[in-house]
Amino acid sequence: MFNIVLLEPRIPGNVGTIGRLAFAMNCTLHLIKPYGFGEITEKEVRRAGLDYWYDLDVREYENIEDFWSKNPLSDRHFFATTKTDKVYFDAEYKVGDYIYFGREDAGLPESLLDRNKENCVTIPMTNEARSLNIANSVSIVAYEALRQNFKEFK
Repeated sequence: MFNIVLLEPRIPGNVGTIGRLAFAMNCTLHLIKPYGFGEITEKEVRRAGLDYWYDLDVREYENIEDFWSKNPLSDRHFFATTKTDKVYFDAEYKVGDYIYFGREDAGLPESLLDRNKENCVTIPMTNEARSLNIANSVSIVAYEALRQNFKEFK
């Protein structure tokens, strides 16, 4: 359906939770190293992903260049960030789109955002909170993409 891209995730429980969501939505989960933990097989990932982890379409990459060599950058790649004014629900998503999320402690690199300004999206907040938990952010944006395309899956 969609492609969820996690660039250098730091917390295994978040990866597992996002994996469970990706499975429920029939999305592919792309994980780009280096991780902030050991291997993706760690018990924290499996615990949060429950028994869905083994049926999930999950792909690992050594770095962003490895990822782009297999999934070329295009206008169908969206970048979630707090550093834009374009809200996620104003973007038009299509089946097969890539939605990127950055490290829990730093977000996506500014150089990546600068090169892709037109496809940056944000989740609005009504106060001075810095950000949301990455698993919550993935849920919010991925389900908006599903909402926009839901007729194709009925």
